[in-house]
Amino acid sequence: MGTASSLVSPAGTGGEVIEDAYGGGGGEACEIPVEVKPKARLLRSSFRRVGASRPGGLIGASFKSTASVQELECMAEYERLKKEYEIFRVSKNNEVASMVKKEAKLDLENKRLRAELQALQKTYQKILREKESALEAKYQAMERAATFEHDRDKVKRQFKIFRETKENEIQDLLRAKRELETKLQRLQAQGIQVFDPEESDSDDNCTEVTAQSEYWTGGVLGSEPSMGSMMQLQQSFRGPEFAHSSIDVEGPFANINRDDWDAAIASLLQVTPLFSHSLWSNTVRCYLINTDETQPEVDIFIRNYSPKLQRICETMGYFFQVVHFPVENGNHFQAVRKWEIEKSSLVILFIHLTLPSCLLEDCEEALLKNPEGKPRLIYRRIEDGKVSSDPVQQLTEQVCYVNKAKVQHVEGCYHCYLKQEGIYTEVESKDLGNKEESTAPEEEVFGDVLWDAHDEQEQMEAFQQASNSTCELGFEKYYERLNDLVAAPAPIPPLLVSGGPGSGKSLLLSKWIQLQQKHSPNTLILYHFVGRPMSASSESALIIKRLTLKLMQHSWLVSPLTLDPAKLLEEFPRWLEKLSARHQGSIIIIIDSIDQIQQAEKHMKWLIDPLPVNVRVIVSVNVETCPQAWRLWPTLHLEPLNSKDVKCLISAECSSADVKLTKEQEKKLEKHCRSATTCNALYVTLLGKMIACAGSAGNIDEILQQCFQCQDTVSLYGLVLRSVQESMLNDKDKHLMREVLCLISVSHNGVSESELMELYPELSCAMLASLVHSLHKMCMLTYGCGLLKFQHLQAWETVGLEYMEEGQNIISTYREKLIDYFTMQLSQGRVTWRSADELPWLFQQQGNKQKLHKCLLNLFVSQNLYKRGHFAELLSYWQLVGKDKSSMAAEYFDSLKQYEKSCEGEESMICLADLYETLGRFLKDLGLLSQAVAPLQRSLEIRETALDPDHPRVAQSLHQLAGVYVQWKKFGNAEQLYKQALEISENAYGAEHPRVARELDALATLYQKQNKYEQAEQLRKKSFKMRQKAARRKGNLFGFALLRQRALQLEELTLGKDTPDNARTLNELGVLYYLQNNIETAELFLKRSLEMRERVLGPDHSDCAQSLNNLAALYNEKKHYDKAEELYERALEIRRRALAPDHPSLAYTVKHLAVLYKKLGKLDKAVPLYELAVEIRQKSFGPKHPSVATALVNLAVLYCQMKKHIEALPLYECALKIYEDSFGHMHPRVGETLKNLAVLSYEGGDFEKAAELYKRAMEIKEAETLLIGGKAASRPSSSGDTFSLRSTLSPNVFLDHGQR
Repeated sequence: MGTASSLVSPAGTGGEVIEDAYGGGGGEACEIPVEVKPKARLLRSSFRRVGASRPGGLIGASFKSTASVQELECMAEYERLKKEYEIFRVSKNNEVASMVKKEAKLDLENKRLRAELQALQKTYQKILREKESALEAKYQAMERAATFEHDRDKVKRQFKIFRETKENEIQDLLRAKRELETKLQRLQAQGIQVFDPEESDSDDNCTEVTAQSEYWTGGVLGSEPSMGSMMQLQQSFRGPEFAHSSIDVEGPFANINRDDWDAAIASLLQVTPLFSHSLWSNTVRCYLINTDETQPEVDIFIRNYSPKLQRICETMGYFFQVVHFPVENGNHFQAVRKWEIEKSSLVILFIHLTLPSCLLEDCEEALLKNPEGKPRLIYRRIEDGKVSSDPVQQLTEQVCYVNKAKVQHVEGCYHCYLKQEGIYTEVESKDLGNKEESTAPEEEVFGDVLWDAHDEQEQMEAFQQASNSTCELGFEKYYERLNDLVAAPAPIPPLLVSGGPGSGKSLLLSKWIQLQQKHSPNTLILYHFVGRPMSASSESALIIKRLTLKLMQHSWLVSPLTLDPAKLLEEFPRWLEKLSARHQGSIIIIIDSIDQIQQAEKHMKWLIDPLPVNVRVIVSVNVETCPQAWRLWPTLHLEPLNSKDVKCLISAECSSADVKLTKEQEKKLEKHCRSATTCNALYVTLLGKMIACAGSAGNIDEILQQCFQCQDTVSLYGLVLRSVQESMLNDKDKHLMREVLCLISVSHNGVSESELMELYPELSCAMLASLVHSLHKMCMLTYGCGLLKFQHLQAWETVGLEYMEEGQNIISTYREKLIDYFTMQLSQGRVTWRSADELPWLFQQQGNKQKLHKCLLNLFVSQNLYKRGHFAELLSYWQLVGKDKSSMAAEYFDSLKQYEKSCEGEESMICLADLYETLGRFLKDLGLLSQAVAPLQRSLEIRETALDPDHPRVAQSLHQLAGVYVQWKKFGNAEQLYKQALEISENAYGAEHPRVARELDALATLYQKQNKYEQAEQLRKKSFKMRQKAARRKGNLFGFALLRQRALQLEELTLGKDTPDNARTLNELGVLYYLQNNIETAELFLKRSLEMRERVLGPDHSDCAQSLNNLAALYNEKKHYDKAEELYERALEIRRRALAPDHPSLAYTVKHLAVLYKKLGKLDKAVPLYELAVEIRQKSFGPKHPSVATALVNLAVLYCQMKKHIEALPLYECALKIYEDSFGHMHPRVGETLKNLAVLSYEGGDFEKAAELYKRAMEIKEAETLLIGGKAASRPSSSGDTFSLRSTLSPNVFLDHGQR
């Protein structure tokens, strides 16, 4: 079939013609359309073909019928499509028009929004500029405020000093008046007795109140009513009840009551330091005695069990040293052996069948002469069929008889080891004070404060060693000058005690401290003895931290203490002012060798600021190294010894060795000791010791000739070294002596004997003991917290000159030896306080920053340093490495993460929690609060998982985390955590434990920061009472141990015949037991005292009245009020007949009986006694004395209880005027009286006056509340008439002592 394309001429078409390849449309030719719909294109093609075919007629005729039909169809289709197109076009046009309108509208909206945005931007820029201006103004205001506050505080201090100076002058006049009255009383002993005000109640003459005023407790003013409920005021009448009684001033426990028992013990402990006497300088020394038969047992013990015991002691913080002399040297080293036995903590005797005579002396010294009752063991090997020799049996019987040691029949050394382990554990528990409260770290005794027991023990030993000399060296004239300093009126700058090296400054200060502690028990003395340069005792930050902790300890305040050295330096004067406002006596701060502190002027700048009126500072310096600015201070210069003192000192040394000098030798010595250097106290002491040693050897003239060639102390020390070295048996011992002294010289704080034995295995115990004994005897070496160190700075200089001439090279060699030793300890996992002290310091001195960095990243080393309070030292090491705070924190955290991956088991996880807590506390002290939260939270999580959610260590984590939130000002989070910690602590320890007091203190501080003063005050008072009870328990614990010997002496005195002195002694002993709460024993001795006095002196003697009074007080304590009333009445009757109407003893009995009548409700009997008390006080002190006001208030309170308000009103008004004139208008006693007057006015119907008086009382209370928050306000200073806060907390009735 053909197609239509063959019928169409190409010329007849208007465009290109193509074939339809798809075979549709009958083969028509069509034009290619452009953008035309198919149907329209088909229709146009049809029209063109029709038009084109008509001129020819052939084609059109052929398709006529067909075209007409198609045309009609196409026309219809066309019309339809056209309509659709028009509709489509119109709709699109409408859409376009609508879009145009919307676009125009959006343009208008856009323009409007742009205009608003520009306006907002301008407003924002304006506000931003205003904010920056406001911030700048704020910072300027803060700077001005800080400057103003600093100036204000300075003016306040100066004004306070001026005011208190004048008050002290007034008190001095009053004391002078009292002294004259006392003299008059003595002159008129046979006539009228004149009352001495100083023998009155210490609390009745109160002229001050401490910051935490207890007048607002229920014991004084009762509940605290609000103005909205004035009906509560009807029950709030209270009075001081004559304050509280104290003991007669003539007894040995003068002015001590039971509430002050802890303070009395604290003063005793200043003389007798609180560490175990069974330990010699922090070292457990085990002395072994054996025979040839038991040498194998000793070898087994030293080889197998001594290392285990050493590890046990290391965990306790002690050194362990086995002292053993070979059997063949039994006749040698007698003096050394005796010295070692005296120092030993434990002696073990290994015997079998025989006991050589050469060991008998050691056995008697160790086992029979054991005055301190130290542990002693006897290992006795027993074999069947063999009988011990007579010396062994006799020794065993003697030991059992004197009961100084227990004979242990053991089968091997293992049982001996177990026994020793138990003894050391017992020593540990005793040394830490019966550790019922020591299941937690030691720093918690002081809240969050980090305390280093080793530094404290080192200071105690330094004080004891400085005061060991028995020769006073003519110090009496210097004592008078020091006493004048204490008595001089303020303000006064520090006193400078100057002198050459070795002139006796330390000896003078230590002897004077002992005298002050003996004669002025109310004086608080804080001392610090600085050792050689670069030692821990010369670190300024550690010195300030230690003194601050001492202030906190004596002020009964426990609060977070910053470890930042700069902030610590700022806070120390504030703590000093706080304690001075609370302490009743003087405060003396003594720093020996202060010039040895690096940059002393910078770190001790608080010395040039005005000091509180009752604070005195004494510092000693060498003349050559004294800072220039301090040379203007008052100076006490120690002159060289005169010939008499030189002779006395040398004679004392010679007498101790039984050496006598000839006349010619004495003349030579007198001729030699004439210059300043040869009359030096240390030089003369060394000279005397050299002569004493030479006298034993019989070559005094030779030694004198050698000594005369030494013109100063250093050269004489060189002679001492050479003489000791010559006494060595061989070159090996001489070499070891050199090595030992060089190691001690290059170390940070010294080296222990056990460390020397490990460093030099060839060093025998006998040789080391002999060397240390010789050098100690010659004032070369001494002990300090278990470490061998140089006794004087000149000894250290001498070793450097004699043995280290090569300089830095030889020093570096010895330091590397120490570095290798302590590094080996770290590799073995033995991280002790020694390795933490020495290793970083040695790296610092060697300049090895890389190894120092690696050492600091040892988490246990850093933890040890931080937990002992060496924060500044740790920070200085990181600064040397070149790391800032953030980098330091990041590296510690990374190290902890790595360590955590290796932790497995409960014990390691607990250790990990401790490390996380230490890191958190360290970061908190650095001020990185946001970074401190994460490690503390991790520590909390670990402890809750590994231990228990209610474990006390969880409470510790909660407490530390809360501390961070407090500094971060997130008080809500902190309060919740503190309450959780409080709940856990109460459940774990009980409601009266010091841990609970710590949480209460923290909550009180938090409430204080939130201005919630009422809640803070309640918590702080509750915490204070808890701490006081705990301190009293410790006081009883240690006090009984310290006073037991005195009690035994007193008991021995009472076994003789009946005499007044023995009766007085019995009375004193009863008081002693009463103070220790041993009521039954106290009653026994007081009854014996009364019976003896009635037999010897008669029943009407005034001394019998004293015993009656004390027994009555005892029964009152036991609540046997009927017996107490009877005895008080008998005592009052006797004293009324025997004593003057205004005698203080009569006042005591009147007071006690009046209070008892009031307690029993016998108000009618109490009224005349209260009135008599008013009369006695008016006669004794005058009508304007505060003690009279106290008696008036007591009488007024009694009248109010009897509903005699009219009689009470003038008494209150008179007391108020006396209090205001004496103390000022803001004193708590004024507030107390105002509150009672408000009650009285309310009862009388004068509500307006009651409201006004109550408002004034509340203002005074709020002022006292601010003091509780830590701001120590100035107060009237009174050294004569003061009262103790501790004595206001418990209204007990106390005893009075016998008059001598």
